[in-house]
Parts: sequence; structure tokens; C-alpha cells
Amino acid sequence: MVNLRTTSFPGAAAVRQTGRLYALGLDVARCMFKRPFQFREFVQQFWFVASVSILPTALVSIPFGGVIALHVGSLTTQIGAQSFTGAASVLAIIQQASPIVTALLIAGAGGSAMCADLGSRTIREEIDAMEVLGVSPVQRLIVPRVLAAMAVAVFLNGMVSVVGVLGGYFFNVVMQDGTPGAYLASFSALAQLPDLWISEIKALIFGFVAGVVAAYRGLNPAPGPKGVGDAVNQSVVITFLLLFLVNTVLTTLYLQIVPPKGM
Repeated sequence: MVNLRTTSFPGAAAVRQTGRLYALGLDVARCMFKRPFQFREFVQQFWFVASVSILPTALVSIPFGGVIALHVGSLTTQIGAQSFTGAASVLAIIQQASPIVTALLIAGAGGSAMCADLGSRTIREEIDAMEVLGVSPVQRLIVPRVLAAMAVAVFLNGMVSVVGVLGGYFFNVVMQDGTPGAYLASFSALAQLPDLWISEIKALIFGFVAGVVAAYRGLNPAPGPKGVGDAVNQSVVITFLLLFLVNTVLTTLYLQIVPPKGM
């Protein structure tokens, strides 16, 4: 039997880190249903993540919606399908751009702050002291932070969808001389309720991933303040990579399970 602790094959460290990250995700999911629930910590983290994420997310969602609307409007004009501009741009915003923008801002603003907080606690040996006292750091510190990231991601996803759609409407109707009636009619003809559900499900899963990765890197920094800074940087990069991977899997499953709506 191969002992992974003593094996030095290429990529062994990455395999161990991946396994520990997966184990932490399972521990977080298990502790979400254990009592006592740290409601006060959850409220504080929810407010903190929301306060640092709302304004940047709203500002980023406007150009995202505008760029998608401009590109889709230009393409539909070339092929003579201007009546489908609204459906194509709005569905792209709701299904893809909205949850990704939300997750990136959650990971970049809220996740980095969570990682720095947990990393500073780790190098000050506060986490070790909690374990010695019999207090679970996962249940006491990590679960409220992950739940807060998930809740904020769901609410921000709805805001980004609305702001992105309004921005796309403005750019298409005002700047490209589109027809407001055709924009709205094509959207209502091709969109369906599962499009919104998959967007919210993506945001919920992305928030979980961002929170778990930030917590894992915060619990395992290199010694010293420099180690905390490196852990914050690594948490953001790892979260970005995982988000695009998870988004690909969820989008593929959704398109296979839910049939598209016809005219």
C-alpha cells in the first residue's frame, strides 16, 4: 500500500492539498446542521461581506451587461436577427455573467478578508487554543463565514441580474437604436423560470466554494505575516480557477437536463 505522506511523486503535494480542501468542505457541510449555531457571528459576517461587495458588484455589473448587449446586438444586426437581441443578451447575463461576477467579487472582496482574518488568528495560535479548549474552529468560525458568503452571493446575484439587464437594455435600445418592444418580447418568448433557478444555484455553490477556499488557506498559512499575505493571494487565485471549472460543469448539466424553450 502506498503511503502518501512519504511519497514524493510529482504533484503529491497538490494531491494532499486538494484532499484536505475537500475534507474541510465536507466538515463545513456537516457542521452546518449541528447545534449550537453561531447566529451572531453569521449576522456580523453577512453584513461585513455585503458591505464590501455591494458597491463593487453593482459597478462591475453595468459594463458586463453593456458589453454583452453591444456584442450580441452587433452580431444579430449582421445576421439579420435583431428581434432576438433581447433574449440572447439577457439569458447570457442571467445564466453566465451574473453568478460569475457575483462570485468573483465575493472571492476578491469578502473571501480575501476572511482568509486574512483566519490567517492572522492561526499565526497567533488562536486556532490551536480553541482546539485545546475543545471548541471546534470549523463550527465556531468557518461555518458562519461560509454561510454568510453563500447568502450574500444569492442576494447579490439577483441585484447583478437586474442591473445587468437594465444596462443591456440601455446600451441596446439607446446606443444601437434597438426596439424596446422587440427586446422585451424576445426575452419573454425564450426565457424560462429554470434560467433564474440555475443562476441562483450557481451563486449559492460559488459562495460555498469561495468561503471554503478562503477558510482553508486562512487555516494553513506559512509562518509570519508574509505567509498570511501569500495565503490571501492563493485563496483568490484558487477560487477563480475552481469557479470557472464548476461553472462549466453546472452549465453542461443544465443544458442537458433542461430543454431550451422554443418560439
